[in-house]
Amino acid sequence: MASAAAPAVRSATGISPGYILSLLPVLLFVFSAGMKLSHSPDMVKGMTGHLGWPEILATRLAILEISCVILYLIPRTAVLGAVLLTGYLGGAIATHMRVGDPFYMQALLGVMLWAGVYLRDQRLHALLPLRK
Repeated sequence: MASAAAPAVRSATGISPGYILSLLPVLLFVFSAGMKLSHSPDMVKGMTGHLGWPEILATRLAILEISCVILYLIPRTAVLGAVLLTGYLGGAIATHMRVGDPFYMQALLGVMLWAGVYLRDQRLHALLPLRK
């Protein structure tokens, strides 16, 4: 049984606040993927030296990030994209905790991802009701 995606709430400008809230995490993920694909010396030094990841994983992680972001941006697959990006951020948080780095940005990105998709898709309101 297929169901159409519920319409997003629109502001006075006609743009969904959920899309506006989703924009920053999406831009940060795209920037992060671009840095990984560039294999710049600073990125390689940080990834291999400080975080302890092999350089060969940079391209694979970038492809994973971009794939999840695409799923997140498509209304029909937005929740799946949010789940996958949350898992990705969990790995990032674990990596940063392991080396003693702050991980607040990754946690904030996860909150923003879910807030954005919550505002974009009315069906989530039935699953996660916020009480007044």
